[in-house]
Amino acid sequence: MNSKKIFMLFVTLMLGICLVAGCAADTDTPANDDSTDETDDAEIADAEPVELVVFAAASMTESLNAIADMYKEVAPNVTLTLNFDSSGTLKTQIEEGADADIFISAGQKQMNELDITADAAINTDGLDFVLEDTRFDLLTNTVVLIVPEGSDKDITSFDDIATDKVSLIALGNSDVPVGQYAEDVFTYLGTWDQLNNDSKITFGTNVKEVLSQVEAGAVDCGVVYISDVADSVGVKVAAVAPEGSHKPVNYPAAVLNISKNVEAATAFLDYLRSDDCTAVFEAIGFAVPER
Repeated sequence: MNSKKIFMLFVTLMLGICLVAGCAADTDTPANDDSTDETDDAEIADAEPVELVVFAAASMTESLNAIADMYKEVAPNVTLTLNFDSSGTLKTQIEEGADADIFISAGQKQMNELDITADAAINTDGLDFVLEDTRFDLLTNTVVLIVPEGSDKDITSFDDIATDKVSLIALGNSDVPVGQYAEDVFTYLGTWDQLNNDSKITFGTNVKEVLSQVEAGAVDCGVVYISDVADSVGVKVAAVAPEGSHKPVNYPAAVLNISKNVEAATAFLDYLRSDDCTAVFEAIGFAVPER
């Protein structure tokens, strides 16, 4: 056999081996490769457990509890510990060294008091707790006047508070954003000093306490957010605060620079801006600012 025939026989043999190997490889590889999805699922399952401590305004109790349940499906390795109270109380707890990863306030003032980039006239102590470039306005809300469901006082406006229709109204105290908004409204109407002089005001430590007093019929009315009324029993909205009577009700959110889980905290704040979370917020009565 000459060299040319030997060479052609060698080539043919090698091609045959390659074809057999190729077929074997094709046989072992599924036509629809789901390996990427399996890898993603495995990565989620193997992710290190993380606890995120979220300090949030009391008015977010219902919405964030619902979202926390949803987030278990998105990030099963993340445990959310939610701490609800007035924004002023939460701000003080953070300032005094409480462990927290995220702060969501019901007013700019409390966030500004922790933000070194805020006006020094507001952040008078030069506190630095807000992680740079993580702060944004998550939600807005509406200030409303509520009365007990069975009220026969015929209270239909904020102006009625200064009349004989009202003996006692529940408001948040001066450290509570909803209380600050209420003071804005009555100052705008020119009745704030009169309400204090007539001893018509009882103060609550957070918006849920105000709501509870109205639900129990312990007061004639109270000022809360529209979002607080969604799941409440025994109250109804009597009036919406007059347009322009108070500062905008914005809810700033931020990762705190004391967080030991910045990546997970940032991911959760991103999730709060998702369509799924927006649907939860809007169903309760919040509005989402344009981004």
